[in-house]
Amino acid sequence: MKKKILITGGTGYIGSHTAVELIEKGYEILIIDNLSNSEEFIIDSIESITGTRPKFANIDLLDVEKLNIFFANNDNIEGVIHFAAAKAVGESVQKPLYYYKNNLGGTLNLLEAMKQYHIENFVFSSSCTVYGQPDKLPVTEKAPVKEAESPYGYTKQVCENILKDVIKSGAELKGIALRYFNPIGAHASGLIGELPVGVPANLLPYITQTAYGIREQLSVFGNDYNTPDGSCIRDYIHVVDLAKAHIIAIERLIHKKNKTPYEMFNLGTGNGFSVFEIIKSFEKVSGLQLNYKVEPRRAGDIEQIWADTTLANNELGWKAEKNIDEMTLSAWVWEQNYRKQ
Repeated sequence: MKKKILITGGTGYIGSHTAVELIEKGYEILIIDNLSNSEEFIIDSIESITGTRPKFANIDLLDVEKLNIFFANNDNIEGVIHFAAAKAVGESVQKPLYYYKNNLGGTLNLLEAMKQYHIENFVFSSSCTVYGQPDKLPVTEKAPVKEAESPYGYTKQVCENILKDVIKSGAELKGIALRYFNPIGAHASGLIGELPVGVPANLLPYITQTAYGIREQLSVFGNDYNTPDGSCIRDYIHVVDLAKAHIIAIERLIHKKNKTPYEMFNLGTGNGFSVFEIIKSFEKVSGLQLNYKVEPRRAGDIEQIWADTTLANNELGWKAEKNIDEMTLSAWVWEQNYRKQ
């Protein structure tokens, strides 16, 4: 019998790619999503890629009644991969109450339901934003968690603490927090990719939408940072590389390979690229000139960060494989495919 894995936020960007990887490894997938930042046709796309249609329920994690009904009707769930959250740094600065209610409330409700239905394996979608602006680069898992630069980053810190405290309390829960850096790119099929509702908050979809003519101009927020070209530096990782790490993490828990009940890992490439370097890569692979303009710095943005991935490489046996040009090209193929549908 196939093992069942629940993915919250499974029609979203990283969730959908993780669903594909899990199905292709022989798992039965259940997806919960409230479609607040995704589209239901992604379920069709997952089926087109894998030949298997995942079970989908349109549920908001804040709706305790619907959540309980879902768990009551779906037994033998081996583990949960929790992506569902609002995730835009800039928006969180403007809407802190929404971020706290949504991200913290949803996680609390999910953990309560898991406790009630005796589901013990939990992989949490965390973020490098928990580090704030690190004192040393590359940043390791031992780096101090500093005051968050945004409400979004703070919700990730608090959710990690909630998870740790629940595990420490003697609950039958085991958890892995995956702190990832900046996911970009799309599945090789061009059938799933990053699809933000409304104006994109992330760099790559804004680049591809500008290139396609959906957006008039790309804004580069700040060229006066203390970096080689003045723009922010991030560790960009291909979404499929990232998805594969989630499969390794959930299997580590299911097969009881985890060293401690709570673990955390950085997921990145270990390399930092500036905003201007991403623009150059995109222009190279697409053959297009991007219309962009430098704007003032954006609230909540840190100057530079990239990962030390030694722990994930050694402990999980995982390593990011795709390079920056493969990432930007796959994002462009997805954008063109989506617009032609």
